[in-house]
Amino acid sequence: MTIAYRAPSHPGMGYPAFVDPQPPGRPPPRVRAPADGEPSEPRSPDPTVFPRLDEDLVRPETREEMLRGHLVLAMPAKEPHAERHHALDYVTHGVVAPGYVGATDLLTRASTTSHFATDTCIRREGIDPATGTRHLEELAFEIVNEQSLSDITERAQDLSARGVRRIIAIFVKTNEIREWSPERNDWITLDPDGTFEDRTLVQPIPVRALLDNAAANRAVVRALHAKQDPAILEIEEAGVEKGRAQMARTAIEALCNALRIPLDAERRATMQSLDVAGLQAMLVALGTERRWP
Repeated sequence: MTIAYRAPSHPGMGYPAFVDPQPPGRPPPRVRAPADGEPSEPRSPDPTVFPRLDEDLVRPETREEMLRGHLVLAMPAKEPHAERHHALDYVTHGVVAPGYVGATDLLTRASTTSHFATDTCIRREGIDPATGTRHLEELAFEIVNEQSLSDITERAQDLSARGVRRIIAIFVKTNEIREWSPERNDWITLDPDGTFEDRTLVQPIPVRALLDNAAANRAVVRALHAKQDPAILEIEEAGVEKGRAQMARTAIEALCNALRIPLDAERRATMQSLDVAGLQAMLVALGTERRWP
């Protein structure tokens, strides 16, 4: 949540206590984000039109933000906002594609009079050679709980004008996911049963994964598997080994039954203690010696 306030000037930062939008009443320049299938570069407008992304208008690491010349204070969140933000970071961290990086509360100089952070965003790794600064975020997320619609709309307009390709808002109270449409200058509600696809994600995820913790878990696990994450591969291999061991025990039981070799509790415990190689060796010995080894 943000509230407007009149702060004292900070000479060291080089900005006044209140900055009037210039020119008054005129929205920032509009820049159409590339559609799917279009070249991804350049994603940002002419760098001479906007300040550098790292040119600070407010003091970093404080609660200060600037929105169209108004200095605002970003307030700590209540449970609904904070919990959904935590879940969003969990999902985006798990599904981000190689070559991209996620960030939380990353300050962006959206225009000459706007300098604020989105809740979560994804951008290319490294430095943009065209600007000498970090890459502009491609996908930005905002959690909307107590925040006004006009406030989040102004932020979306400024980010879109700056060149941010997609802006997604999670409306906590209505349990809706909306995406900003620069063409319509309005929010479009996404189908909760639909799929969210973007080049910054390793694979498409269900829209519901942004609303539901169980769906989020499934999306993250599938994304980690798609990325061939070592931990997921270890779990997968352990499952395969467990299946092989069970198949070997079943074969031993069948052979013992055919050879009339009794299987008491002690022998079954021995079977349970062996790995796949040990079980296979036991199966060979049973077939050769026709007695319990």
